[in-house]
Formats: sequence, C-alpha cells, structure tokens
Amino acid sequence: MNILANIISLTIVFAVPLMLVALGGMYSEHSGVINLALEGIMVIGALCACFTLQSFDKSGFGPAHPQVSMLIAILVSAVTGMVFSVLLAFAAINLKADQTIGGTALNTFAPAFAVVTTWAVQGQGLTTIQIPSWIRITAESLGLESGKGFWDMLIFKYFYLTTPIAVVIFFAAWILMYRTRFGLRLRACGEHPQAADSVGINVYRMRYAGVMISGFLGGIGGLAYTIAVGSGFNSSVGGYGFLALAVMIFGNWKPVQIMGSAVFFALFKVVAAYNQSIPFLPELPGVKDQSSLYQMLPYIVTMIVLIFTSKHSKAPKAEGIPYDKGSR
Repeated sequence: MNILANIISLTIVFAVPLMLVALGGMYSEHSGVINLALEGIMVIGALCACFTLQSFDKSGFGPAHPQVSMLIAILVSAVTGMVFSVLLAFAAINLKADQTIGGTALNTFAPAFAVVTTWAVQGQGLTTIQIPSWIRITAESLGLESGKGFWDMLIFKYFYLTTPIAVVIFFAAWILMYRTRFGLRLRACGEHPQAADSVGINVYRMRYAGVMISGFLGGIGGLAYTIAVGSGFNSSVGGYGFLALAVMIFGNWKPVQIMGSAVFFALFKVVAAYNQSIPFLPELPGVKDQSSLYQMLPYIVTMIVLIFTSKHSKAPKAEGIPYDKGSR
C-alpha cells in the first residue's frame, strides 16, 4: 500500500508543473499566439526562484519562515516568467514575427542564459542550484503527528506549496475562461480577431494578456518541475515545456481535460523515473538496460496519443496568425 501511495503522490507532484504550463499555453493560444517558448519560460522562472530560495536559506529567513519564503519564490518565478514572455509577445504582436521561430529562439536563449548566470553567481562549472529541504510541507509543520501509514505517505511525503496553489489556479482558469467577460473576449481574439475588433475589443491588448498569463503560469511550472525532480536546478526542465504542449493539445485547450491529460502523462513520467523501485513492472528479457527503455515511455506515449487525437483537436482558428488591424 505504501508503494501505491508513493506512486500516487509522485504522480500528483509531476502533474502539477504539466498542468500549470499547459494551462499557460491554453491562455496564449486562445488569444491567438502560439507559445512555443514555454520551455524557456520554465527555465527562467525556475532559475530566479531557486536563487531566491538559496538566498533565503543562507540568510536564515527560509528555515525560520519556510512557507512564506516558498510563496515569495513562487511569486518571483511567476513574475520573471511573465516578464520573459513579453519578449515573445512583442515579437509576435507588434513586430508580427513568425511565432514558431520566436518561441524557438527564446527556448535556445534561456538555458544558455541560465548556465552563464549560475556560473557567475556560484563559480565556474558549478551548474546546480540546490533546493533547500525546508520547503516541503510536513505533518509536524502543520502541528500533526507524523506516521508511516497510507494517508501519511500519500499526503505528506511529496507535499509542497505549489500543489494547493495549482489547484486554486485550475479552478480560477475554468471560471476565468468560461464565466467571465475576459475569457469570452480572449477566446474571441483567438477565433476571429476581426469580429472581436469590430465590437470594440482591443485584440493587441488581449493577446498581450494571454501571452503574459502563460508566462506567469509557465514560470511557476518551472519551479514546480524543479521541486518534483528534487535534484536541484541544472539549467534545464527536461523537455517538460514541450510535453506540456502535448498535454494542452490532448486536453483540447480546455482546463478540465488538460488536468486529466496532465495526470495521465505524469503517471508515465513517474513509471519512467522510478522504474527500478516499482516491483510490479514487467521484466523485459533480452533488454540490457531496461531503465533507458522505461525513460522513453512518456515520449512514446505522447507521440502515440497525439497521432490518434490530433485529428479531433479543435485549436483556436486564428492561432499563429499575426493580426493586422488595417487588413480588415
């Protein structure tokens, strides 16, 4: 039972960054801008947040106020991700540049910038920013008795502030997209920007809002991924930004389906990452390195799922098309 609790809790931890980043991509694409820069946004958000946590750890403020420090780090990751996303928004909206090329350029820039910055702060060759252990929410920190039972393992073994925040963001996304005037206007800009403009909606402003919200959530997702991996920040997020794009497409650009897709893909990620400690996985005779095969599993599943579901996807009709107000 403890193994099952461990798998479930790990799946939740790995699903959180996938869901957050995929929701961020949803906002951007509903506004009409394809955000391929999610990977780079995650890197920048995680970089700044991890340096924030490290500084709190050295100053002693972090161990004394762990969840306050964690909340500040989350806000730092969100703000830096949002600021970084403005580069894509300016290129795509104002300069009407190719959105795919712009996103790819930012994805290339972010890891290199992270490495240079980390070396400048920590020293040449020191590429790993360690994550303090006090960021985890434990039973003791909540005034409860700790134990080794099923529920204790399920709730507290991998419990971080990013998880309840992700739940709040999920419900907020659903309400914002389908129960507010902002959500209706955002979706209108991604479906038919000319019609939206004709009724007085500022398409440029809405697209900026969509991209910046995606940067906000992508930055938090970068920190959440770093926490889930648990080995510190190494100027990379392991392709999670691209995997989140697959989750977004599989989730058909809808919050509830995106959440389900994130859990589905996270389960395979957990199986791949912890295959040696899961006793009921099948043995593969004749395969020398089973670990490498299992690590391929999330990406193989991603390709298979996209092959069978992409033809049923209903992407926003105007996504990726620069809007020119004078072309009406």
